This record gives sequence, C-alpha cells and structure tokens, in this order.
Amino acid sequence: MRSSPRVLLIDSNEAGRTVLAERLRLQGFTVVECGDGAEGAVLALEDPPAAVVADLSMPSISGVQLCRLLGSEIGTSTVPVILRGAEGRRNHFWAEQAGAFAYVPKGRMGELVRALRRAIDERKSDGDFFVVSSTAGLDVRERIATHLDAALFDSVIAAEVRRLGTSESFDRLADLLSQFVSQVTTYRWIAVLRREPLRLAVHVNPAARDQALIEARATFGLADDTPLVLIEDDDAASDREGPEPLQESVHFGEQSIGSFALAPRAHEHKNDDVLVATIARELGGALRMATLVEESRWMATTDLLTGLLNRRAFLESTGREVARTKRYNDVLSVILLDVDHFKHINDRRGHAAGDMVLAAVGKLLNQAVRTCDIVARWGGEEFVLVLPSTSLDGAAQVAERVRELLESAAIKDGNGDFIPVTASFGVASYATGETLEQVVDRADRAMYLAKSGGRNRVVCDAPRISKPVSAAE
Repeated sequence: MRSSPRVLLIDSNEAGRTVLAERLRLQGFTVVECGDGAEGAVLALEDPPAAVVADLSMPSISGVQLCRLLGSEIGTSTVPVILRGAEGRRNHFWAEQAGAFAYVPKGRMGELVRALRRAIDERKSDGDFFVVSSTAGLDVRERIATHLDAALFDSVIAAEVRRLGTSESFDRLADLLSQFVSQVTTYRWIAVLRREPLRLAVHVNPAARDQALIEARATFGLADDTPLVLIEDDDAASDREGPEPLQESVHFGEQSIGSFALAPRAHEHKNDDVLVATIARELGGALRMATLVEESRWMATTDLLTGLLNRRAFLESTGREVARTKRYNDVLSVILLDVDHFKHINDRRGHAAGDMVLAAVGKLLNQAVRTCDIVARWGGEEFVLVLPSTSLDGAAQVAERVRELLESAAIKDGNGDFIPVTASFGVASYATGETLEQVVDRADRAMYLAKSGGRNRVVCDAPRISKPVSAAE
C-alpha cells in the first residue's frame, strides 16, 4: 500500500491552518501542523518531510528565511518548500529568489495540491536519501543568522543589476531597472543620473509626474533643461509626498559616473536604504557598458562634424519610412539643400571656417524640423531632409523657412568675423511606385535649378502622377 506523503504545514492562523490541514488530508497527504516558523524549521530539520507548506509572512521567521535555512542544511536541502500569501509580483519574486518550489496565493486549493504533488514526485525522482541534521541545542535564529536575508537581498539585487549590462542603451537600462525595482519595493519615483553625456531617467506614476520631476531634479541639483528619459506607469505609487529621497553615487572604478535615487512612500520599507546602496554599488559597470554601446552606435551612424545622421544611417531610416508611406497610402517629401559658394568659403577663410559653417548648418536643421523628420548630411556641403506625412506644398514652406533662418543666421569664423551663408533648396514629393533614390534624384535636379537660377532659393520638382494601368495592359 502506498504511504501518504508527509507534509509540514506552517501557518500562524490556527483556524485557517486547521481548515487547510483537513483539506490536504482529504487529498491523501499526512499533515503535521505547526503555528510558528522557527518551530517548524526545527521540526523539518529533525525529521525532514516530503514537502513544506508555509506562509511567506510569519511572526517569528519569514518564509524567505525558512527557505534559505532549509536549503542550506544537508538534511533538508532537497525538501521542496511551497510558500503561500497574498497575490502580488513582489511576493512571487521573493519566493522565487529564496528558492521556493512554488508560490501559491491563498485560496487556490487546487493549485496548491497540484504544486505539492509535482514537488513530491520530482523529489522522489532524485532518490529518497537524506541526512538528518543534528538539532541538539539548536537555535534556529542563530542558524538563520548565517543565511541572513541581508545576504540573500544583497546577492539577488546585485545579480539583477549586473544583468542590466546587456541593456545596450541608457534609456533601456533605466526602463529595465524600473521594472526590477518595482518588484522588490514600492516608491514614489526612482531616478538614474548619467553624468557623461548628461542624461536623467525618472520612473514615476503619471498622476504625480510634475512633483516627482521637481524632486528628482532638486535631489541631483539639475536644471530643468537636463535631457530627460521619462518612464511613466502605475508601477510607481501615485503619492505626491513622502520621506526624503535616498541617493547614492554610482562609480565605475574610482570615477563617479552618475547617481541613483529612490523616493520612498510614507510607509517605507526597512530595506530601502540597503536597496539603494546595493543598486548604486553595482550599477556602475552596467551604466558604463550601456554608454559605450551607445557611443559606438552613435559613431557608426552619425556624421561627426555636424552631429546628423550619416548617409548610410539615413538610407536605413528612410527606407522604413517609405515602406510606411506605401502601406498607409500617405504622403512624404524630400528636401535637398546645398550650401552656396562653399568652395569660396574654404578658399578665402580656410577649411576650419568651412567646418564651422557645416556644423552650424547641421545644428540649425536639427532645431528647425519636427522630431519625426529625418535629417542627414548627404555628402560634402549637401544636406537632405525627409518629411513624413508632408505634401509638396508643406515641404516647400519648410524649405523656405529654413532658407530664411540660414540667411539670417549669425555664423562666425575663428576670428569672430561673420560668414554670410545661404543655400539652394530642391523639393520633391514621393509618387506611387518610386524608390527613395528616385525621389532624392528629383529633389537634386530641382536643387540644380535653384543653383542655376541664382542660388538662395527654393525650387519644387513637379509632382509625378502615376499612370493607371488599364486591363488591356
């Protein structure tokens, strides 16, 4: 006859424990009841059961501590522990990190029974050999002291933060960090500051955004125009007030490369200060790695003189935009511009002055267009702009505005003398069936007409009308 698996049930709520024990017995388990976590640990160490069911939160020792203690002792290292408690991501997270076989929210009897049977079956497949620990003079809390939650806390947090080294960008690192931290504590906001290049990321509840940004900037002593990555969702608490933010410097080697801060809620977690210190201590490598990847990508896709996209990156970006235009039957326009008399500037003022002109034109173009527009240095003194969802007339207006801005721009050479700069513009709009190269080619021809027509002007290429294909064709 098959023996009933012996299960140790630890629950400080006597009434609830009695009901659950009877239900487990009806399912074929032999149940040993205990109302205290420390006493339950002694019982498990003296006579290891087939499985342990315990509350995540208990008055003497926590379910996390119990898992760590039983897992570290030879006689109970293979005993599966199933933790129970309220539903919540943090509870699932800590149960998993503590080594629990499963975490089952209270009230889910069927799920608990299935987890128990699976745990016992998997343990039997590993063999039934075990060593009973000596409990003579046992002080469970003393043993737990060698496996403190602090050690678990520190190792888990450190490992998770180090994983952020694969983020490949500061923005993604900040997003992933917020997802992780929201699993282990609650807060009003968290913030990551990178000093070089300067960038601030803040995770906040949308309902408390403005107050959180004021606090975060004040915590780091930053101006309002500091480049910002804003991460908004309900994982951050909507509280508008709370204890003072906790802040720690982030180092890479001996160099301070940033800071990390967390604004606790009114009822702050006792480990928040340890959490912030641990994250800051481990974040340096991940932050440096993400920055290096960002820099390498930037150098591969950016024209170093103007800070705009280079030709290769431009073609990749606009290829996707043309595909979107085709899919949604949208409009798209291209502006090509060439700085007038650029050779004359180089010859008279030197190549350094010419570089200053190109850099100034690049900066002006970046500031003059929308965030959805694509701007690049096409080559030499030529620049190209792609304007999604913009008709030929709309693009012509943009080109005229840029022409006026450039004509009135105060560009100086190395001696402080003003360099008059103008440009000739060609504009073309996408026609069905065209490639991007064909649109740019038509814009180029229009630009040539602007050059030959006296320079410092905008010329539009006549729009192409697609010829309908007849059934006979």
